[in-house]
Amino acid sequence: MNSFICECDAAVSGEPMPEFAEEEQQAPAPAPVEIPAPAVPVADGTDPIIYHPLDEVLCDLRMGKLILMTDDPHRENEADLVCAGQFATPQNINFMATHARGLICVPMAPEKVDSLGLPMQAQHNTEKLHTAFTVSVDAKEGTTTGISAFERSVTTMKLADPKATLDDFVQPGHCFPLRAVEGGVIRRAGHTEGTVDMLRIAGLEPVGVCCEIMKEDGTMARLGELGEFQRKFGLKACSLAQIIEHRQHTEKLIIKEEVVKLPTDFGEFTCHSYHSKVDGQTHLALVHGEINPAEPVLCRVHSECLTGDVFGSRRCDCGSQLHTAMRRIAQEGGVLLYLRQEGRGIGLSAKLHAYKLQEQGLDTVDANIELGFAPDLRDYGVGAQILRDLGITKLRLLTNNPKKIVGLAGHGLEVVEQMPINIPAHKDNKAYLDTKRDRMGHLI
Repeated sequence: MNSFICECDAAVSGEPMPEFAEEEQQAPAPAPVEIPAPAVPVADGTDPIIYHPLDEVLCDLRMGKLILMTDDPHRENEADLVCAGQFATPQNINFMATHARGLICVPMAPEKVDSLGLPMQAQHNTEKLHTAFTVSVDAKEGTTTGISAFERSVTTMKLADPKATLDDFVQPGHCFPLRAVEGGVIRRAGHTEGTVDMLRIAGLEPVGVCCEIMKEDGTMARLGELGEFQRKFGLKACSLAQIIEHRQHTEKLIIKEEVVKLPTDFGEFTCHSYHSKVDGQTHLALVHGEINPAEPVLCRVHSECLTGDVFGSRRCDCGSQLHTAMRRIAQEGGVLLYLRQEGRGIGLSAKLHAYKLQEQGLDTVDANIELGFAPDLRDYGVGAQILRDLGITKLRLLTNNPKKIVGLAGHGLEVVEQMPINIPAHKDNKAYLDTKRDRMGHLI
């Protein structure tokens, strides 16, 4: 494929084809880790992508080649072309611009963004999937307009240079850095995090290049229709699910702190407390009965709501859902996972500000947006690790929220059944529940 890219670039520039020094640039491979063969997403369609073992994809990355990376079909259902930033040759950049056609971005590890002092493009990120753009940049030296494949190559390689400083760049520019979240794909199953995590695993600088694949008619190419593209250019492919599963088998981002008996009004539970290395919070898993790893487990994944869970606020149905789930789990056996994600992830103070806006006529979605937040900032990566630590891989999930299924399924868990929790509405929360149904897709 690299030969094909060279031919494309030479045809455009009229210059002789450059020589690749793959062996000289190849980074040393870390010691291999044996993990079970991971599940990959089902790419529905007439011409689906074929996935490869992760070690084969890593090998191509180390040699400076482009690879395909896909997310969950229920998320963006897109494939990105990806390469290492230190191998962002003009040929690789030109290939992305010519054949992928999407926006060429530069995913970067958060510590790399911080070391360069790159400010974020938006103070409050309200983009649907929270894609974290920094300000755009061009390299100060070696560029003119900054837009050519050659000059974007110069900028990207400079971003990947461990010795680079903010003084090496001008703002704005034609390269678009993306800041990966702390914890990577375990917290956010996105192409940004997948690119950075793959480069870390490969032993390369955690700065990459990615570009979505757009069809000739201007619509996005889906996983089930990219087989010909993959075969034509000889591309290896991996999914975010493979990267997540690799990290789950090679890293542990949670620490079990204590296990105690917890008698409650609904029955006796065994309470497991976990410290998260990702967000520093202490999360709880309340288990009733024995967990059989071979069988689906009744489960409620509940995000903290101080006002509803503790004070019985009638503005929401959180406390009622929590108690209903505890009662049912105590009867049938299962686990209640209590995540410290107050106010759908925005925190208690911001939630109260959102309440004030709701009193002035906004609904719960628009109140979040007015404050500069996305409608739902929760993530389920740490929760998925806790469930897996308890021996759970299959869930019968007590939830009204279909997006919660996607959030968990993107982290290697299988939701075999969704069971809504029906709480009757009353005058204080009817508008809130209607909004969750009509604007957030809840099964109410």
